[in-house]
Amino acid sequence: MLTYNQINETTDYQTYGKAGIIMKKSGNFGKFMLLWSGELVSSIGGGLTSFGLGVYVFNQTGSAASMALITLLGFLPTFVFSIPAGVLADRYDRRLLMMIGDGFSAFGILYILISMYLGNVATWQIGIGVFFSSTFQALLEPAYRATVTDLLTKEEYSRASGLVSIAGSSRYLISPLIAGLLLSISDVKLLMIIDICTFFLTLASTAVVRKGIEKKSSDTDESVLNSLKNGWGAIKGNKGILVLVLVSSAITIFMGVFQILAEPLVLSFSDSKTLGITETICASGMLVSSVFLGIRGIKKHYVFVLTASLALAGLFIFAFGWKDNIILLCIFGFGFFVMLPFANNCLDYLVRTNIPDELQGRAWGFIGFISQIGYIISFGCSGILSDFIGNTFGIGVGRGAAIVIQISGVLLLLISLVILKLKSVKKLEQTAA
Repeated sequence: MLTYNQINETTDYQTYGKAGIIMKKSGNFGKFMLLWSGELVSSIGGGLTSFGLGVYVFNQTGSAASMALITLLGFLPTFVFSIPAGVLADRYDRRLLMMIGDGFSAFGILYILISMYLGNVATWQIGIGVFFSSTFQALLEPAYRATVTDLLTKEEYSRASGLVSIAGSSRYLISPLIAGLLLSISDVKLLMIIDICTFFLTLASTAVVRKGIEKKSSDTDESVLNSLKNGWGAIKGNKGILVLVLVSSAITIFMGVFQILAEPLVLSFSDSKTLGITETICASGMLVSSVFLGIRGIKKHYVFVLTASLALAGLFIFAFGWKDNIILLCIFGFGFFVMLPFANNCLDYLVRTNIPDELQGRAWGFIGFISQIGYIISFGCSGILSDFIGNTFGIGVGRGAAIVIQISGVLLLLISLVILKLKSVKKLEQTAA
C-alpha cells in the first residue's frame, strides 16, 4: 500500500483526514481560474473603497497618522483571526467559509455608505465599518490558500502563484486608476457602491467551484487545541520555514510603510487624480512580472531569486523617497512592484512544498498571523513617525513620509543579504526538488 508521501510523489491525488479519502487533483486548473476570477473582481472592488476612504480621511484630517489608523483598523481583524480561521479551513468546507467571509464583509462597507448618506461621516464610523468588514474577510485567506492546494498539482503551484499575485496587485494596479478618475466626477460613495456589487460576482464564482469539488472529510473529532498544535508544529518543526515566515514578517513591515506613506507623499504636492495614475503606473510593475510568472513560472534557484528580488526592492524603495517628482516616483515605484511577485512566488513555493497537504489550512493561518505582524507595526508607527519627522524638522508630512520610506528600503536590503547565507532556507529548496 502506498504511503501518503508516495501517493503525492507518484500521482496527482490528495489524501484527506482519518478516513483516507483520496481526491484527484489533476484537471482542476479551470476551476482555479474561475475562483481566481472572483477574487480578482473582489480585489478590484476592495481597492476602490480603500483608495477612496484613504483620500477622504487625508483630505478631512491632513494627517498621515489618521490614514494609517483606518488602515490598521481594517487590517487588525485579519491579523487576530488568521489562526482560528486556518483551523476552520481544515475542519470545514473551505469554499463555504470563503462565501461567508465575502458575503458578510459587505455589510461593513454598507454601514459606512449609509452613514455618509445620512451626513458627514466621522473617522470613528469609518473605523467601525472597515473593522467589521475585515473581521469576515479574515475567513478568506487561509481557506483560499488551502483551496489552491486542494485544486492544483505541485507543478501548477508556480503558475498559480503568479496569477494570485495579479489578483492581489489589481487593488494597486487597476483600482487606483479607476478610483482617481471616478473621484474627479463623483465622490467616495460611488466607489463603495461598486465595491458592494462585486461581492455578488465573487459569491457566484465560489459557489460554482464549490459544486465541482468533492468535500473533504474533516477531522472534527480533533480538538481545536490539537489542531492549533499541529499547525504550529508544521512550521516550528522546519527551521527553514520558520525563518522564511519571520523574514516575511520583516518584509511586511517595509511593505506596510510603503503602502501607507506613498499616498500622503504624493498628496502633499499633488491631487487624488495624479495619485491614482501614479499608483497604477507603479503597480503595473507587479502586473508585468506576475504575467511572466503566470506563463513561465520559476523552475529553480528559488533562494537566489528571492534574495535578488528583495535586494532590488529595497533599492527601489530607497530611491522612491529621494525627490518629489512624479516621473521619478513612477519609475522607482514601478521597479519596486516588479520585484514583489518574484519574492512572493519564491516564498510561497518554498513554504507550500514543505508542508503536508492536510495541514495547509491551519499552517497558513499561523503563517498569515506571524508574517502580518509586520503590518501591525508599520500601520501603527509609520504615520505617527512621518508626522513627527515632518513637524519636528519643519519639512512637512510629505518629506517626513519620504524619509521613513527610505529607511525601510535600507533595512529590506540588509535582510535580503542575510537570507542568502542561511543554510536552513537553502535546504527547503533541496527538499522541494
